[in-house]
Amino acid sequence: MLAQELIPPLLWQFALTIAFSFVIGLEFHSYRRAAGRDLGFGTTRTFTLIGLFGFTLYLLDPHGRLYLLGMLLLAAFLLVYYARRMTQPRFSLLSPLLALLTYLIGPVVLRLPDWYLVLFAVTVLIMLGEKPGIRRLSDAMREEETVILARFLIMAGVILPLLPDRQIAPFVTVTYYQAWLAMVVVSGLSYASYLAQTYFFKQRGMLITGLLGGLYSSTAATVVIARQAAETGDTRSVSPAIILATAMMYLRLLLLIAVLGHRDAAEHLAIPFLLFVLASGIAAFMLYRNGSAKAGNVTTAPLGHPLEVSTAATFAMLFVIFAALTQFIVGHFGSIGLHTLSFVTGLTDIDPFILSLLAGKITIDPSLIIGAIVIASGSNNLFKAGYAMALARRHGVLGAALWLTALFCASLVYVFWIM
Repeated sequence: MLAQELIPPLLWQFALTIAFSFVIGLEFHSYRRAAGRDLGFGTTRTFTLIGLFGFTLYLLDPHGRLYLLGMLLLAAFLLVYYARRMTQPRFSLLSPLLALLTYLIGPVVLRLPDWYLVLFAVTVLIMLGEKPGIRRLSDAMREEETVILARFLIMAGVILPLLPDRQIAPFVTVTYYQAWLAMVVVSGLSYASYLAQTYFFKQRGMLITGLLGGLYSSTAATVVIARQAAETGDTRSVSPAIILATAMMYLRLLLLIAVLGHRDAAEHLAIPFLLFVLASGIAAFMLYRNGSAKAGNVTTAPLGHPLEVSTAATFAMLFVIFAALTQFIVGHFGSIGLHTLSFVTGLTDIDPFILSLLAGKITIDPSLIIGAIVIASGSNNLFKAGYAMALARRHGVLGAALWLTALFCASLVYVFWIM
């Protein structure tokens, strides 16, 4: 900001255009040198002059006619130049595309915010500088991933806007829009975790599975880790990984609650949940540091894909069922019934229950809703401890089971003695 106040605006915009055009030229030069072959015209000076050309033409005619004419001339020159190169082996359109993108920098500097200029340039530089990583990702991408991504985009961008914000039924206090929005947010977060595990952490050990799997589903991650421990005998990583999965569960719940607009609930839950996360991180570190190093960090099996139609349908069904059930329980049994229901839901996926509890129009003290969320997350920890002990069948999982049980007890203490 200080530089913009001391330098005349036009000079500042000129400097930005020259600087970003020059940097793109430098990166393309490095790219050509790494490729070890001629990719056509394009030196650092060429790209800098193209950026200056577009900037000046746009200034001379604010209506854009001169700028459009310049773009047509540049495109015609590139067409003629590369028509002669199309017969050469390994022909590439990269440099003409970069030339046109560099020509756009002038109007971007003059018309759009600085953050977009930086984002524009960084994207171009990443596309140039991360060729090996992009190639590896492209080679590793499975054919069905495009279809799965399209499915998610349809869920979020087509179906969601069309759903009415109308109550589903008299006994179901959430709307069609709320139910689908909750499913989209949960699926999106799970999808991001799945992609990270599948394509960026392929050689993942148990600790990475715990961290990323907790964003997907801490229960599913616990089951996967416990089964892997039973097969491999890795007694050092299993307990820390399960504890890390539970820590990520608390972060995931906070994020979901805040993103779906329940900020008051997120603020009330921030203190206990973040304390649980911090304590779990310390416990996982201590268990890993004191564990036996004789078993190496093994690669775990991947979790299932989160965007299966059956998974989405199950979540939506549970969301509606829990909304109706919560309304009935609260109306007939009050706070005792709600606390009991919160404990029982720990046997299942707690996300539909928690989100339906917040989205519904239940006439009850908000503190009871906060308490129900804490109890549900705590009881889920208790059941995960049972799953871990039953599936792993090894003493190495005992530390995680004890810690998850302690978190359950801490949840009850918070609800009944601290709140």
